[in-house]
Amino acid sequence: MSTPELGPIAVATAGEALIDLIEDAEGRLRPCAGGAVYNLTRALGLQGVGTLYLNPLSRDRFGRSLATGLAQAGVALARPEPVHQPTSLAVVGLDAQGKASYSFYRDGVADRAVDAAGMTAACAAVPTLRLVVTGCLALVPEDSAQLLPWLQAQRAAGRLVVVDANLRPAVVPDMAAYQASVMAALQTAHVIKVSDDDLVTLGLDGADALNSARELLQRTDAPWLALTLGAQGAMLLHRDGRAWHASETSPVPVADTVGAGDCFLAGLLVALLRRIALLGAAQAHSLPLDEEDVRHLLAHAVASASLCVMETGCVPPDAARVAARLSEAPPRVLAR
Repeated sequence: MSTPELGPIAVATAGEALIDLIEDAEGRLRPCAGGAVYNLTRALGLQGVGTLYLNPLSRDRFGRSLATGLAQAGVALARPEPVHQPTSLAVVGLDAQGKASYSFYRDGVADRAVDAAGMTAACAAVPTLRLVVTGCLALVPEDSAQLLPWLQAQRAAGRLVVVDANLRPAVVPDMAAYQASVMAALQTAHVIKVSDDDLVTLGLDGADALNSARELLQRTDAPWLALTLGAQGAMLLHRDGRAWHASETSPVPVADTVGAGDCFLAGLLVALLRRIALLGAAQAHSLPLDEEDVRHLLAHAVASASLCVMETGCVPPDAARVAARLSEAPPRVLAR
């Protein structure tokens, strides 16, 4: 695999990098590089976005493998020197539809050895930085004292903030504290991403996912929310009530769903960054996307996710594969 050609660093990511131990048909565990933010980071790099990963990696065998994956995607490390803490692990089970469930081993691990001041300083050193992203395991209550000040500093510095809720109930003993921690992070976001399962875990189990997503959006200051619906596609919602739904026009062969949401978000952000480049600084935070913009963002995001689910484990597509998919089988995008 050749390293993609990247422009100046435009995105900084903060969150877990771990090894997924995925159970195969014989019950054996196969190690794969993973973690939602790690997957997202690689996916951004492979689609040509200059990306900075803020968390440290371990000096152990798994950590070296994770570092190699980021290097192959052209991702820069804010902390290039490995640390002595071990790499996080997740045991992944798959159901008959390929949907993943997780058990985590994350005490005293490398990717949690961060502090708000260090992440803020790393971002301040990159004058071309436009957007920061976090989510998933970074949102646990025990880490909020480091994450929230960093997110607030990025918003104050004029950068767009994207938060992927991506809740993992198995990782926390106190669900109420977890929900509060996730909601605190979402309050800093310009763009929120959630799944239909996330909405239920947050306690928003209304009549349907769209109404629950609209309720969540109104509880925050974010102008936009992306909602993933598994095999039913995805939606993009504006806080003024507008919504669009995207889906594939024919069934996609699914190997498993590991990393699908991460690749969806990467595809969305790749398209969003292209739009941001056309906006003036005064407009960037309100993200005044028109109908054509929304259709482009959703199509790019769904195509990226579909290419991921065709592979075993998270194998993010590069820019050429996404472009080919959009040309050959563009998703359907309809206003709701």
